[in-house]
This record gives sequence, C-alpha cells and structure tokens, in this order.
Amino acid sequence: MGIHTIRLPDVGEGIAEAELVEWHVAIGDQIEEDDVVAAVMTDKAAVEVPSSVAGKVVWLGGDIGDLIAVGAKLIQLEVAGEGNDSLADVVTAAETNSSADQVDAPATASEPVATNQESAKPTMKPTASKRPITSRSPSAKPLAAPSVRARAKEEGVDLRSVPGTGPAGRISHQDLSDFIESGGANPVSPGAHVKNKSVKEVKVIGMRRKIAEKMSLSKSRIPHITIVEEIDMTELEELRAALNKKHAGSRPKLTLLPFLMRAIVEAVREQPELNARFDDEAGVIHQYGAVNIGIATQTDNGLNVTVVQHAEAANLWQNAQRVSDLADAARAGTIRLEDLTGGTITITSLGAMGAIATTPIINHPEVAIVGVNKMQIRPMWDGQQFQPCKMMNISCSFDHRVIDGWDAAVFVQKLKTLLESPAMLFVES
Repeated sequence: MGIHTIRLPDVGEGIAEAELVEWHVAIGDQIEEDDVVAAVMTDKAAVEVPSSVAGKVVWLGGDIGDLIAVGAKLIQLEVAGEGNDSLADVVTAAETNSSADQVDAPATASEPVATNQESAKPTMKPTASKRPITSRSPSAKPLAAPSVRARAKEEGVDLRSVPGTGPAGRISHQDLSDFIESGGANPVSPGAHVKNKSVKEVKVIGMRRKIAEKMSLSKSRIPHITIVEEIDMTELEELRAALNKKHAGSRPKLTLLPFLMRAIVEAVREQPELNARFDDEAGVIHQYGAVNIGIATQTDNGLNVTVVQHAEAANLWQNAQRVSDLADAARAGTIRLEDLTGGTITITSLGAMGAIATTPIINHPEVAIVGVNKMQIRPMWDGQQFQPCKMMNISCSFDHRVIDGWDAAVFVQKLKTLLESPAMLFVES
C-alpha cells in the first residue's frame, strides 16, 4: 500500500490560491478515480476537483473556508501500489491525533496523517489537559482567529489567560471552550455581557466571502460620485411592447436591459474613458474598444456579475439571449470563469424590487456602473397639462479619481436622451 497525494490544481490564469468551500469526501471514505473530492472557489467561480486515482481517504488538507495555495497538498489517499508520496512524509498515529486537534492551523502547514486503518477513524477530541500546550510570554499578544476573539469578548474572557495548543500558542475555539468549561472564565470588565444563546454564528465562506471582499475593496479604494437622473420611459416601453408582440415566439423576449446596453455602447463611443478599468497600483487607465458589459445577477448563493462580451457587436435580440443564458447558468451554478471576468462597465438592477434611487458600488477595477431603479407612472407637465408617464430613475456611480463630475453628467445625459428617444438607438452616428 502507498500514499497518493492530490494537490490543488491550477484553477485559472494568474490565480495563486482558492477558497475551500466544500468537501465531497470524509476520512475513511473509499473513492474511485474521477470522483469529485472537493470544491474550491476563486473569482466567484466554483471549481470541482476530481481524484486521479482510486483509494481510501486518509487526510484532508483544510477546513471549509480555508485558503489553499495552488500546488499545495489538498487530500491524501491510501492506494494500492507505491503511490506518489514517500513514507517519510507520513506521520505516526500519535502525531496525527495531535495535529488534528489544531483546527486553526493553516492548511499548508498541516502534515499527512498515518495510513493505518485505525488513524483514519474519527476520534473524540481530548480535553485541554491532554493536549500539548505551547508556552507563551505573558506580555505577548495572544494569537487567535477573529472569530475566536469575538467569541471570547462575548463570553467575557481575557485571551491572555487562555492556554493555546496551536502553533506558536495559537488559541482555538476548543481551547476557549475548555477554558470556560474548567471554570476559568475571566470577565474583561464588570459590565461584560453574557452571550446570547439564541445567536447563530455563520461562517462567511464561498460566494458571500468573495462578495464581501469585492465590496470592501471597492469602497475602500474608490471615491464614488453618484448621479441620479429621471427618465421618461414611455416611448421605449411602447417600442419594447410592439417588438415583443411582433416577434413573439420567434425571437427572445426583450426586457429593458438590451436597450440600456445599446445606449451604453453609444454613450461610451463618445466617451471611451467610461469604458475602462483603472489599475490604481500601477497608475494606469486601460480604455477598451470592446464594450464588455457586466450584468449583476442575483442567485441563491449571492450576487454574480456575468459579463456579456462585445455587446457593441450584437443586436437587441442577441444581447437579450446572451443575458438570459448567462443568468440561467449563474443560477444553476454552471457559469464559466470566462463569463465572470473581463467586464469594462456594469449594469445593476433590483428589478421589480427596485427603489426610487440607489447608490451602486462600482465593480472594481472598473470606473463606472449604471443602476436601474423602479419604473412608475407619474404625472408629468408637458407645458400645457399633466400627462401620465412611465418614469424611471437611473443611478450612475463613477470613480472620481479618473472621472470628473462634468464628464459623468455628460454620460448620464446621453443615456437619458437615447432612452427617451429610442429611435436614436438605431440611427448610425
């Protein structure tokens, strides 16, 4: 018998690590070649990792939510034959039990477990008195994950008093639990509150984690300026209804999006600086000839931004079909990585749930985003009397480092003109 190690494969050009979002196997499972062992996520795309051999799972390289480096050990199997890993890399059963308790240790620092059958079986966690404790200077700041720190604060525990069994004295959730159960809880202050047992802790992983990182990056690095403008959609809605009626059953149904995409294509033709990405680290703005429009799509797992490539080269119905196909793939979880990258400007819409106005967050490193708000019938003055009109506000945000307020206003007014007079969308410049 031998040990076969499966490493995290290259999951995309320029990607150095991926987040572990799901294990499809457990220690002790017997699997076959091509069985999926895990799912990882990068750039909002989930990638399944298959096994290249058949064997029994004896080691897993991380916990859900861990970041695994490309090329790092992901899983080890006990296989017939020699395998691809030397026995020198396999630790004893005692070492396996010790390392298994260090649940907060990084996956890349973990070692393979023993290959004997007994070590593959799940074991009960030993108590704090049986786990090796790493000494720590009294003045040193205790090492612990943010979630452990938050829990200690809620429980009223000073982490400097908690022995840590992880590397360099790192304190795990189990260490904290053992400390509390042993009666060592130490209020940080007289007013420390008691943990609300009804509070549920939900680890931020996968799609939600990527969204959180992306939003934090955008808001921390981009100074936003947002312009809200109202648009009379009456003529466009009449045109859309007439086209859908004429081509019902033979062409894709037209929503507002293909018209807005066409308007954006025309607007950035005159203002190419809006169809761009800003590399703020290098101090370089990349302006694109191709208009690759991102469409923010809500899925069960969170928000995806699918990208319609070369929107300028397609007609209304072609773009309508591409938007629909990408949205279906995103909601089904079958979206390709290339359909989630390369956007140059983004549209976001809350659909029927839309508000009167929003303040969209730019999809970093793009420099502009167009937000669609709720359409309502409002009384509008035509110079002689009030007329019922289908009105909609658009909210457009811009990166104020590279887009001046005047240029942003010109862009918004161009969109307004094109959408209020839709015939202009089909007149060549």
